[in-house]
Amino acid sequence: MSEVWIKYRNKKRLQLTDTVRRAKTLKFCYLFLLPYAALFLTFNILPMINSIYYSFTNFNILQKPEFIGVRNYINLFLQDEVFQKAVKNTFLIAIITGPVGYIMAFIFAWLINELPKWVRTLVVFFFYAPSLSANVVPVFQLIFRDDAYGWANGWLIKLGIVNEPIQFLTSPENVMKLLIPVILWMSLGSGFLAFVAGLKGIDQSQYEAGYIDGIQNRWQELWYITLPNMKPMLLFGAVMSITSAFNVCDVPMQLAGYPSTDYCARTIVTHLFDYGFERFEMGYASAIATVLFLTMIICNKIIQSLLNRVGQ
Repeated sequence: MSEVWIKYRNKKRLQLTDTVRRAKTLKFCYLFLLPYAALFLTFNILPMINSIYYSFTNFNILQKPEFIGVRNYINLFLQDEVFQKAVKNTFLIAIITGPVGYIMAFIFAWLINELPKWVRTLVVFFFYAPSLSANVVPVFQLIFRDDAYGWANGWLIKLGIVNEPIQFLTSPENVMKLLIPVILWMSLGSGFLAFVAGLKGIDQSQYEAGYIDGIQNRWQELWYITLPNMKPMLLFGAVMSITSAFNVCDVPMQLAGYPSTDYCARTIVTHLFDYGFERFEMGYASAIATVLFLTMIICNKIIQSLLNRVGQ
């Protein structure tokens, strides 16, 4: 056992020596990265560390933080019933819009890859339009208003399908059924664009070589050539999909109201917004943010491990 430990220690020393040597050789390159590193440390790493620290305190901005241990987390998981609803709604949205949106974005990008350029441009614009405009949600508000002046209710009443307006945005039974398709469509943008760019960047000679080596159909071509070449884009799309799925806040607040009826559209970020910017209970809000942060890291690790198996 001692010989194994000595070999391991020597290996680590060699790796550390090699890293220091390369750092000295590339010191001017690190100088160019220094401004970005300073900004990243100041506006990303330090706030994250502060948030984790404040999650163990009672902090209302005006007074000095009071250390209370894990009381915020105990209250969050055992006593906060609204948070439980928020977790349920967030995971429901994430499970549907995350994987489904991710798969749909890739399938649509793959299907339109062989279309004529002008058709592909129109389809890309259709899927990416929600990411470009901030005025998409008011359109859905106009369509699904709860009175007879809403376009959906107006047409349903005119066609004799219903006798009175449907409560699309205030009824707990209907809100999530409306929110999920809207969020799903709005989440396709960045991942879809990355997939389109990745598909166009694959060397076509690889497909010719693949068919010479025995690939017989498009599915084998997809698994053995397309997906391995798109691992960076697949990882980027997965990260963006998970991030957007767990960070859902604006769409439920605008469509279902704030707060929504019986908290039926409450999400974790909406709950965080409530305690952080309405009640100014920053310690409790930091605990919510920490839980959300750890959840997103775990999901990203799982997705990354799954993507590493692609093409193997």
